[in-house]
Amino acid sequence: MVYTHACMMKRTFLLFVVAIFSVIGVSAQDLIVKIDSSRIEAQVTEISPETVRYKRFSNLNGPTYVLPVSAIEMIRFANGEVEYFHKDSAPATPAAEPVHPAAPDQPATPDRPTVPAQPAAPEQPVQPAAPATAAPAATTPSTSTPGVIYEARKFEIGDYYDYNGIKGVVCALSDNHLHGLVISLDEVYLHWDEYRKPDLRKTGIAHNSDGEANMKAVEEYIAANGLTWDHFPAFKWCKDHGEGWYLPSIDELLLISHNYNGGNRVQFDRHTRNKFNQSLKDNGGERMDRMVYYFSSTEKDEKEALTVHMGLEPPYVIPIPKYNKFLVRAVHKF
Repeated sequence: MVYTHACMMKRTFLLFVVAIFSVIGVSAQDLIVKIDSSRIEAQVTEISPETVRYKRFSNLNGPTYVLPVSAIEMIRFANGEVEYFHKDSAPATPAAEPVHPAAPDQPATPDRPTVPAQPAAPEQPVQPAAPATAAPAATTPSTSTPGVIYEARKFEIGDYYDYNGIKGVVCALSDNHLHGLVISLDEVYLHWDEYRKPDLRKTGIAHNSDGEANMKAVEEYIAANGLTWDHFPAFKWCKDHGEGWYLPSIDELLLISHNYNGGNRVQFDRHTRNKFNQSLKDNGGERMDRMVYYFSSTEKDEKEALTVHMGLEPPYVIPIPKYNKFLVRAVHKF
């Protein structure tokens, strides 16, 4: 009886230790507190003078998000350390060291033009938006003026984009509205590839979420098989738009169609869709077609590729023979 009781006590102690370490493991995350008091459980990957990059703790293998430092109150790191991003936020400490004046702002570089902001303007909280891949922020052109504070322009879905030779309409955004995707002003009916029976072939261009990776896979397939871009008309048309343009993947097209309809396909949103189409029309482009399917760069098998339409009614994704002609639009990250 004594031996059994001792074993039970030992087992209980071990379970207690495991539970304690499980709690520690679960709570070992960084906490970002924004100036609007909202909180993000995260794993911070990089802090620069302008931005903080992080992954959501609930999806550490997911996309990297970017927040401007101006939107952050503080970060409590997993080890307990706290970093404050506004001097008014930090707790007062006795005999504080004198604050030295900040270094003057660096002038804007040609590939990242900026727009002056009012030095005393209150900080604005960053509103959430659909995630997208991070890329250098686009900003409004301006000349560099010493002593003036500069801020990056924030975009909305349907805004016209015209920077560094990239022209299109904003169709997807990151959390801070500084990065995202633009879609080409023009569209065209083309084949996905030129192969018909009995020459149908599976190329392995099958990334669901990464159109750039699909574009790279096409390039490698062409090189390995002695082909040319002419064998893949939809991809060639996007490539011919210039460096960085590509045929979107199926997930990217679904996100675009979701945003085109105001972020909700259950309810009709005339305002967002009209803004999107008006931006296309006002800048020499063609409105999106709600009835015809658009080719994605995602291959289903040797015969078919996946397509998406911009309407409200399902099904939203269907496979279509690659040798048929359907609509094509190119996208570019910013």
